[in-house]
Amino acid sequence: MTSILTNVAAMAALSTLRSISSGMEETQARVSSGMRVGSASDNAAYWSIATTMRSDNMALSSVQDALGLGAAKVDTAYAGMDSAIEVVKEIKAKLVAATEDGVDKTKIQEEIDQLKDQLTSIASAASFSGENWLQADASGAVTKSVVASFVRADDGSVSVKKVDYPLNTNNVLFDTSGGDLGILDKTYDVSAKSVTLSVNTDGVSEEVTVEAFTVDELIALNATFTTNTVGATTTQLADAGGVFYVKVDDNNWVQAVDVTGTGQEAVHDEAGVYYGVDTANAPPAAVAAPSSIANINITGLTPAQLDALISGVDEALTDMTSAAADLGSMGMRIEMQEEFVAKLTDSIDSGVGRLVDADMNEESTRLKALQTQQQLAIQSLSIANSSSEVILSLFR
Repeated sequence: MTSILTNVAAMAALSTLRSISSGMEETQARVSSGMRVGSASDNAAYWSIATTMRSDNMALSSVQDALGLGAAKVDTAYAGMDSAIEVVKEIKAKLVAATEDGVDKTKIQEEIDQLKDQLTSIASAASFSGENWLQADASGAVTKSVVASFVRADDGSVSVKKVDYPLNTNNVLFDTSGGDLGILDKTYDVSAKSVTLSVNTDGVSEEVTVEAFTVDELIALNATFTTNTVGATTTQLADAGGVFYVKVDDNNWVQAVDVTGTGQEAVHDEAGVYYGVDTANAPPAAVAAPSSIANINITGLTPAQLDALISGVDEALTDMTSAAADLGSMGMRIEMQEEFVAKLTDSIDSGVGRLVDADMNEESTRLKALQTQQQLAIQSLSIANSSSEVILSLFR
């Protein structure tokens, strides 16, 4: 049936054209934006995930900035500590030189004064962004933190992880609290070297701590050394004017006594006389160094006081070296975290892209096809609309 009121062919062609136009709008939006999912209406699940991960990436970008700031603070503190170590080494060398007979201690003290001023300058200058980790409150009340990461847990909760660096008597050079607790302004208690050994007596082992000596100290006592080898075991004995010492490890000797017939396991056999550890030779009590490094004044010091001061400086060097190692480890961790955050950011960007980015090759092909379909649909609609004109010929 042919009707002038209802053109079914035109209606069908118009519906097809509308569908093609809608598809073209969608495809053109993807081509122009480069996104397959640009709003929640495109794909609510993917859009929600992508929005959340983009937010996390912005937080990670802030973490990267914070890591850079933290790395600068750690590097500044490490540079200052490393420079201070070199200066304290020089001070130790000056003190050793002062032990020689006939040296002018006044001249050496003048050099030490210059080195002390340099330490003060280093500690004051080791500041970044208003923070100084070398010249601070060393009472243990201050902890410095460096942002390390932004974490989203499985339950959706978020948190910021930090690396803590507590400032205390073991890593602060100068104590600003006035308590003289810093490495350079505190007085060290100097104790004799000791070693803990397991001594076997009648089959029963007991841990004992005795005074330890170096081979240089024994040589200074004009000791004579003998070696005895039994099977695969070699032991050494030193005789310093009738006082005997046995070697217990690569670095330490301890005072020895004749343990023949006592039940104590011998450490050295010398011509049928068995020597073991003198368990009664406990380390002497600790004594305080004459002064801190910041207040060194060697004029008028006795040789014993000078030796104690050198030992105190050596202990300070040990603390400074340990603090520098901690700062170096912290700097390495921050550097590794920076690399990880950079890779994590790239991975998140890549993952979000897989969810929402448009495949431009596919979209361009689809757009070309839709343009062709649109032209055909327009032509089809034109043909359908012209069919009503045929009816006029029936009335001519």
